[in-house]
Amino acid sequence: MLKKSLLIVSGLCGAWFGYTMEGVAGVFPQPLKSWFEGMSPLLAQFILAAAGACLFLFFFSLAADVVSVKVRQWITALTQIPMKDLAAGAAGLTAGLLLSLMVYPVLSWFGTLEGFAQFAISMLLGYMGLYVGLEKKEELSSLWISGKWGSGNPEEERRLEEHKILDTSVIIDGRIADICKTGFIEGTIVIPEFVLEELQHIADSSDLLKRNRGRRGLDILNKIQKELDVKVMIYEGDFEEISEVDSKLVKLAKVLQGKVVTNDFNLNKVCELQGVSVLNINDLANAVKPVVLPGEEIMVQVIKDGKEHGQGVAYLDDGTMIVVEGGRDFIGTITEVLVTSVLQTSAGRMIFAKPKLLEKAQ
Repeated sequence: MLKKSLLIVSGLCGAWFGYTMEGVAGVFPQPLKSWFEGMSPLLAQFILAAAGACLFLFFFSLAADVVSVKVRQWITALTQIPMKDLAAGAAGLTAGLLLSLMVYPVLSWFGTLEGFAQFAISMLLGYMGLYVGLEKKEELSSLWISGKWGSGNPEEERRLEEHKILDTSVIIDGRIADICKTGFIEGTIVIPEFVLEELQHIADSSDLLKRNRGRRGLDILNKIQKELDVKVMIYEGDFEEISEVDSKLVKLAKVLQGKVVTNDFNLNKVCELQGVSVLNINDLANAVKPVVLPGEEIMVQVIKDGKEHGQGVAYLDDGTMIVVEGGRDFIGTITEVLVTSVLQTSAGRMIFAKPKLLEKAQ
């Protein structure tokens, strides 16, 4: 199909070349050239156009296979360039060429060299525009995505288009799908391509546990995309100068002016240090847990030893750990404890308590 298209283009170029008469007629011998000049102009142009088409088709057919392969390679190379890069490069190149048009009137000072000067300025400014566009592709992409060029209420648009960037851990965790389903997450869910690659790498791991976690993450993403009424965007860009996925997430959040959604305690701290907004799923889970206050009495089952001597460990139904001072003697039994303090962190909530029987004995 490509070869046929190139043949058609070659024939049309040859026909136009012959039709102008300066092309094919110029290479004919003088008697034949005089014979053409004695014809009517319309008939001569038609014959020359046909001759030009045949000439171009003949020469192109000799190199058709090589040219077709080269063109196909160029097309393949262009299709592998991300659309963001193509758009940014085209915008920069266009801006550079438009700027060169504004400089053209000044170039009349060059006299006979005006044509060369125009060509040189167009090439220089065009290249500069292309280079600047590619260097600023992330900023151009963020301007386009965030709708800063749109109309209406900017604050309302920003609220509706605010980006929530998912990291690998929160996708594997799975609770983000339930949160999105309830409608508590507003704006656009952003899934970076480098996070997808990390999930794919985990899903292909030889370790069974990692493989199951990776596949669970991919299933969660399919559920978010296909079953939930949320806007999802796959961010195809990458930051090749950065190797760590967490660092890429922080950089992407700065570019898109969005928020990172995670349950990774370390990433949470890095985002805070970098001045990036972060939504920690564990913080949300802790916030909606039943409130337990110091002095309150609850029934728990002590199931194992604690880290310190004499301690026992119990858990609430929601998974909250309870450290029972002197609870080692109550392991395996359900006992009533008195809450002494509650420690709240991004990593979770811990409750410290004492068995009520010991409290009464004291």
